[in-house]
Amino acid sequence: MENAPAPFRFTAFPFTAAERFQAAARPPAARPATGTYRRHRTIFISDTHLGTAGCKAALLAQFLAANHCDTLYLIGDIIDGWQLRRRWHWNAAHDRVVREILTKAAAGTRVVFVPGNHDELFRPYCGQTVQGIEILADCVHRTANDRALLVTHGDQFDSVIACAPWLAHLGDHAYTLALRLNDAVARARSLFGLSYWSLSLWLKHKIKNAVQYIGRFEEAVARDVKARGLDGVVCGHIHHAAIRQFDGILYCNDGDWVESCTALVEDARGNLEILHWASAFVPRAAPARARIRKTAPLPA
Repeated sequence: MENAPAPFRFTAFPFTAAERFQAAARPPAARPATGTYRRHRTIFISDTHLGTAGCKAALLAQFLAANHCDTLYLIGDIIDGWQLRRRWHWNAAHDRVVREILTKAAAGTRVVFVPGNHDELFRPYCGQTVQGIEILADCVHRTANDRALLVTHGDQFDSVIACAPWLAHLGDHAYTLALRLNDAVARARSLFGLSYWSLSLWLKHKIKNAVQYIGRFEEAVARDVKARGLDGVVCGHIHHAAIRQFDGILYCNDGDWVESCTALVEDARGNLEILHWASAFVPRAAPARARIRKTAPLPA
């Protein structure tokens, strides 16, 4: 046990002060329009990349405030430790996200944090519970209709991450540039009263190699889960929300909060669906058009 990590403390957390985590000190996140409040059995989110300018923290805080659940899974890349090494970006909206998560944990919601490759600095603390948040390497979630789903970030299935980490970091710089362009486009659309649209996500769908990579990643994950004897998987990592079947295996990806602003949710009957939260909010000029766009759930 000589290499065992010291117990996790907030003083070791990469923030300027522990006071950032005091829920009562911050104003509540803005609530969305009436009629969008929902309760779920389970919520899965990942790839929020808190600490980066690309994180849609304001939308994420609104989502967390308006959606309640029995269990909340934070499936990796919640905090961007890679960006921390270069330049830390943190504002009041990022504070509100942390506040909403801690408030849920304090209110009795089971909160499980599965670190990813961008927040791998937390992996030595797997097995600990901090402020009511369980930190686990991965786990199995059992749905209300008794399906066993592996919950994992998914970077272990990415050959670039697994075999050449320096290549992944090089790609991260290019991706950061794409997100900056994405933010510029989003601001321009907002000035003209248009709804949120992701340039980087559109490019990802148009580039053949990216589309092929997504397909290979999904198939690799499904094969591993089938070998484990499980019914399916919920993961993140590739910033591409999906619910698919691969040879009898249910593959779910909850997307991200830098491009698509999506979450995977489970209802009381065990049905799973993807919520596209950005579609629930439009510029102030057209509030009546706000709706939550959903991906139709697969049959139980």
